[in-house]
Amino acid sequence: MAAARLLGQARALAVWRSVLAVSSRAGLAWRPSRRRSSAAEAPATKAEDDSFLQWFLLLIPVTAFGLGTWQVQRRKWKLKLISELESRIMAEPVPLPADPVELRNLEYRPVKVRGYFDHSKELYMMPRTMVDPEREAREAGRLSSSAQSGAHVITPFHCTDLGMSILVNRGFVPRKKLNPDTRKRGQVEGEVDLVGMVRLTETRKPFVPENNPERNHWYYRDLEAMATLTGTEPIFIDADFKSTVPGGPIGGQTRVTLRNEHMQYIITWYGLCAATSYLWVKKFLRRAPGT
Repeated sequence: MAAARLLGQARALAVWRSVLAVSSRAGLAWRPSRRRSSAAEAPATKAEDDSFLQWFLLLIPVTAFGLGTWQVQRRKWKLKLISELESRIMAEPVPLPADPVELRNLEYRPVKVRGYFDHSKELYMMPRTMVDPEREAREAGRLSSSAQSGAHVITPFHCTDLGMSILVNRGFVPRKKLNPDTRKRGQVEGEVDLVGMVRLTETRKPFVPENNPERNHWYYRDLEAMATLTGTEPIFIDADFKSTVPGGPIGGQTRVTLRNEHMQYIITWYGLCAATSYLWVKKFLRRAPGT
């Protein structure tokens, strides 16, 4: 009985060894098959990834070219605008229209008026520096400026021929001359003829303080508020330099600036387009076969 039992156990052990051997052989035979499948799928996946990356990176030079072309159009528009503005500034003065609506298309257009000032209602736009093209040309590129700080004196002006009052920027005074008692000689009396440029209202720019009518400190042109305070029409002109009188504000303080940096942007965008196009071609079109 014991011998028979030992013989049965030996046979069972032999069977288990055979099963394990078959399982092992089956596993070895199956695993290489899976590796071969993965190896076949890898090149296809890599090719798909390279194709996606190739066309995605092509968006960079295409976008840069589009932005450069857009800046070319913007530059044409800006040059036309500058030309129109220069011709408007140099035009002969025309009588000031009585209707404020007509002034919307006349900004920077010289107009002429006749009347007298009401110096008792002066307004002060500050801080301002005097417009002086010669000094500004000398100091171009310097870190510091010798310009004095002061204010623009805004004075109600009654137009006798139109029967209404407007606001006139008489010009620049240094801070020490802000008090009208320090410049009595410059307080023009009686009727005068004036030429000035039409200016429209402006909105407050970022970081510019709010106007303070209570302290008579104005930081930007709010024509409605100024007109309400002084009892005038919301019409505003910058008196020209010829309006300057000894001891009074210095006229001609219209600062006409239109930034035209589009050529720099054109060079930047087209340069980026050329550089990225070269890199794209070098990587995707000139690479060796099989890489």
